[in-house]
Amino acid sequence: MSRIGKKPIKIPDGVQVDIKQNLIRVKGPKGELKWDFNPEMKVVALDGLINVQRPNDQKIFRSLHGLTRSLIDNMVAGVTKGFEKKLQIVGVGYRANVEGEMLNLLLGFSHPVKFIIPKGIKIGVEKQTLISIQGIDKQQVGQVAANIRRFRPPEPYKGKGIRYVDEVIKIKAGKSGA
Repeated sequence: MSRIGKKPIKIPDGVQVDIKQNLIRVKGPKGELKWDFNPEMKVVALDGLINVQRPNDQKIFRSLHGLTRSLIDNMVAGVTKGFEKKLQIVGVGYRANVEGEMLNLLLGFSHPVKFIIPKGIKIGVEKQTLISIQGIDKQQVGQVAANIRRFRPPEPYKGKGIRYVDEVIKIKAGKSGA
C-alpha cells in the first residue's frame, strides 16, 4: 500500500471540493483549480477529508495512487496558502524590473530580455536582484521559475547568472597562472 496515497487530505475551512466523474475542482480564498485525474482511480470527499483509492495492485495504479493524492493535496494547499519561488540574480549590471505584464531582465546581453508574465502568476522584484514568483498552481510556479532561470543559468567559474535563492553553485577553479 502506498504510504502517501493512503493518507487522507484534510479540507480546510473555506475550501470547496467538487468531484464529478474524473474531474476534481477545488475552490478556495486564493482561486480555483481543476484537474482531470485517471478515471480508474477513485477519489471520495467525505466529512472534511479526501481519500484516494486504487482499483487493484497493478504497478501503474500503485504509482498513480501516490501521485494523485499528492497533486490533489497541492491543489488544496495552493488555493489556501499559494506557492512561491524566489530567484536571485548574481552579476555586475544584472538586474530585473516589472513593467505591467512584462518582466524586463538585463543579463549582460546587448539587449534586454523581455518575459511575458503568464495568467495566474504574480512576479515581484525586490532590490533589483531578487525575483519573487507567486501563484496557486505549484507546477506553473515552478515552470515559470525554470523558464526565467534558463535565460542565464549560473556559470561554474564566477557563479554569475540567475539561480534559486537556496541553490548552491559549486565554483570551479580557473586556470592557474605560472
